[in-house]
Amino acid sequence: MTTIKEAAENYESKKTLNIADLEVVRTDIEIRKETFKENTPDEFTINIATIGDKEYRVPDSVLKSLQAILKAKPELKTMKIVKTGSGMNTEYTVVPLD
Repeated sequence: MTTIKEAAENYESKKTLNIADLEVVRTDIEIRKETFKENTPDEFTINIATIGDKEYRVPDSVLKSLQAILKAKPELKTMKIVKTGSGMNTEYTVVPLD
């Protein structure tokens, strides 16, 4: 059994990373939608990919760019996501690797 003190000392806040944090992203990873602040004016939904024991946010703009690339190269298996800017000025570029 764990004491509250031990639990507090070992506590790690759950953090969702960004798909651009990965060196290589496979096109066959599974994603799911997750909604936060449900039934409030601040409700929002994001795409999440779980890789290993970590969760990565997948921006809609990445899916839109990948969709265009897949029309030209449907056999694409890996890519790199490059993130530039921050906040509302963040942009993502999908770079095909194979």
